[in-house]
Amino acid sequence: MRSVTYSMNMSLDGYIVGPDGEFAWTDPDPEVFRYWIDDIRGVGVHLLGRRLYETMLYWETADQERKLDDAELEWAELWNRLPKVVFSRTLSTVQGAARLASGGLREEIERLRAEPGDGEIAIGGATLAAEAAALGLIDEYRPMVYPVLVGGGIPFFPQAERRADLELVETRTFGSGVVHLRYRVAR
Repeated sequence: MRSVTYSMNMSLDGYIVGPDGEFAWTDPDPEVFRYWIDDIRGVGVHLLGRRLYETMLYWETADQERKLDDAELEWAELWNRLPKVVFSRTLSTVQGAARLASGGLREEIERLRAEPGDGEIAIGGATLAAEAAALGLIDEYRPMVYPVLVGGGIPFFPQAERRADLELVETRTFGSGVVHLRYRVAR
């Protein structure tokens, strides 16, 4: 059965976006960016909320807007061909390899888990991840922790999330001081 994972960058104090709406502090150095490129290769489908979908639309045309380096070109190619499911109450159309969710989150994940295919079901976006966590659908949490305190904003972990016991699977410290953590939900 395909695993459901939640991976995002976060500050040491637990936010994916600061109180000013900015996340420039998450611009990855080459080593971290290489990690994300390698990581996306293991994803079979990516579930996104509207805000993250709109943020990631940049990659649809990034190569037309400016000259990308080799790593950015590699990321864009992988990201653009990756199937995506967008959960939104306001969008009526999406672009590229994306489609709008046709059902609720539980139904979409159950359908994707039942389909043949390889790769994880990745969730991006704190609101969507909070819903998946409340439904007990997340199998692994994978925060990329940046050495910065932003003092507020959108939390990686929702405050009302239920308790989940976790097993540490992996850690990795990058030269920039960024730390990747990988926890499996104990079931």
